[in-house]
Amino acid sequence: MKHVKLDRTDIRILRELQHDGSITNVELAKKAGISPPPCLRRVKALEEAGYIRGYHADIAADKMGFGITVFTMIALTNHTESDIAHFAKLIEGWPQVRESYLMTGDCDYLLKIVAEDWEAFQKFVTSQLTGAPNIAHIKSMPAMRRNKFCPGVPIEDRVEVKNEARG
Repeated sequence: MKHVKLDRTDIRILRELQHDGSITNVELAKKAGISPPPCLRRVKALEEAGYIRGYHADIAADKMGFGITVFTMIALTNHTESDIAHFAKLIEGWPQVRESYLMTGDCDYLLKIVAEDWEAFQKFVTSQLTGAPNIAHIKSMPAMRRNKFCPGVPIEDRVEVKNEARG
């Protein structure tokens, strides 16, 4: 992975791309205060250095027929590295699970699950989740409404950025 030392221009580029991943290079260059060719080179360098992992559209779940989102806490019976890895691999095969986090504290995993309706969610829980090996406890918390959505991280227009990618 290529090493990139972030400066103010890189920070502006990252902030703008995080806000709008479909922005054209010409518009991005204008907002970053540089011309398009060096802007494109910087974006490529940021991608190669791992600062930019991808570009995604924010799809409206309800428009696609997914009417409910449920956050589910999973407690595992066993906590060996192989048990954790096995459960993580299972999660990868469940398209309803949109996000998954290995946790500390009261649960081992926190899953964000989407479903068409309660019946579909119940079917997923009973046919997939509860049948998975090594499950000790499942606690589900349905989301009533999403009040805030800010993907990524808060990027300020400053150079003093802490990151572990520098080396």
